[in-house]
Parts: sequence; C-alpha cells; structure tokens
Amino acid sequence: MTAKLVVTIVGILLILLVNWYFFFSKRQTKAIRIQDEGIQEVQINVKGGYDPDVIEVKKGLPVRLNFYRDETADCSDTIVFSDFNIRKPLPAYKTTAVEFTPEREGEYVFTCGMGMLKGKLIVK
Repeated sequence: MTAKLVVTIVGILLILLVNWYFFFSKRQTKAIRIQDEGIQEVQINVKGGYDPDVIEVKKGLPVRLNFYRDETADCSDTIVFSDFNIRKPLPAYKTTAVEFTPEREGEYVFTCGMGMLKGKLIVK
C-alpha cells in the first residue's frame, strides 16, 4: 500500500512539473540585431524546437530570421508563418533566411510544416 501511494505522489508531481514547464515557465526572448541597412536580424537554431522560440521585433522595419536547421527530422523541414503567408523549406545543416516586414503590432505564431514545433514573433 505504501509503495502505491509513493508512486502515485511521484507521478502527480511529475505531471505538475511537465505542465509547468510547457505552459507556465518563462521563455527567454531573443534580442534582435539591427544591421546598418536597418534590417532586424535574429539567428534561430532548429533542433527539436526553435531556439529562441520567442522573438521580439519592431513594427515597420524589415526582419531577417536566419534559421539554422541542425537536424534531419522530417518535422522541422519547413517553417510556416501563416499570418504572413510564408512557407519555406529548411534544408538540413544549412542556414535559411526568412525576410519580411511586419506592418502590424501583435503576437504571431510560427510553426513547422506539421504544426508540432512552435514559436512566437512579437511585433511592437
């Protein structure tokens, strides 16, 4: 009986920890670099997710997101910014630039082609 109780408590604690990590932990926002041409540029590593997965940019300035795909998993072979009508293949072990100019403030989700990997672009 004691073993069942311990296993149940440990299981509940692990469930709470996983939920906290995915839904409530604070994610780090990546600082952008503004090039001499006025382009906001960010390097993003793609390996089982996006690092960073939250990117903050300024409205009205061109954005260049450089995605380096450090894996061959099928899920990460495409990047999709549905709000900007962008869908671009990401070749493995190469950097692919995605360029656009956000004209409206807001939060925009970007995903892999399957919708399993997610990130957020915050335009201020």
